[in-house]
Amino acid sequence: MTSSPTTLYDVPGPRARRNNLLLTAVFLVALGALLGWVMGSLADKGQLAWAKWQPFFTDPRVWETYLLPALRNTLIAAALAMVIALPLGALFGIARLSDHRSVRWTAGTVVEFFRAIPVLILMLFANAAYAEFTGVGPDSRPLYAVVTGLVLYNAAVLAEIVRAGILALPQGQTDAAKAIGMRRNQVMRYVLLPQSVTAMLPAIVSQLVVIVKDTALGGALLGFSELLASVRPMSANYGANTIACFTVVAVLFVVLNIALTSFAAWLEGRLRRGKRSTGAVVTADAVEELAAPGEHLGHDGLDDGRPPPER
Repeated sequence: MTSSPTTLYDVPGPRARRNNLLLTAVFLVALGALLGWVMGSLADKGQLAWAKWQPFFTDPRVWETYLLPALRNTLIAAALAMVIALPLGALFGIARLSDHRSVRWTAGTVVEFFRAIPVLILMLFANAAYAEFTGVGPDSRPLYAVVTGLVLYNAAVLAEIVRAGILALPQGQTDAAKAIGMRRNQVMRYVLLPQSVTAMLPAIVSQLVVIVKDTALGGALLGFSELLASVRPMSANYGANTIACFTVVAVLFVVLNIALTSFAAWLEGRLRRGKRSTGAVVTADAVEELAAPGEHLGHDGLDDGRPPPER
């Protein structure tokens, strides 16, 4: 028996539809008035003059000198943080599910500690540590500090995402895998992680977007030459066009994050289609290969005492 799409809510009647239409119209009018006031204020202060926006369309030096180098630094810092934080977060997330209490408590302490500290404080501590205890030069130190702070914080958050994604799977998945003789690490590698990746992907992508945006913190206090830090020299050299500079930088951030989320949506769809299209079957030979060395599984999935077949 198929249910109607309206079984989960009441269909609005004529009066409710009129009220919804009226509220929508009021909201649009208020939004238009707010935008008109903002644009009028900017026009009165000369911020919408073509001279302030012209360099971004006619002068390639503004891109070659400020925006493109800053964009490259932003991408480098974000990419390094992603590449390091993703496997580190997965490792700590799996460690929090360990059967060994010492491993579980150690991973939990590390994750909760770095998850509780603001990422900006981690960057500042990392910058001071690199200056005090390493030979990293002042030119490279902001990049190192930004990447370190992003890795420590986001690896802790990603660890919780991985742990939640694995725990969200039905317990029957683990029980079935153990019933055919899989060991704990094999259950994690071959059963739990592959199934949880698709469910975790939206949350992981959201955290990766946070990494891209948090690179701006390094430019604010550490002198890291990223996108947001490029606003001040651009505005100083092109007629105090601060609003135009901030707008262009904001658009670049939006484009970066849309590209990242679009790629993630494509990857998620590909993974889901791949799972629907695969008809993999666990054969008896595959089960015997997953069994512990020296064991031979019978038809009931238990060790029947016979030595494994020679291959």
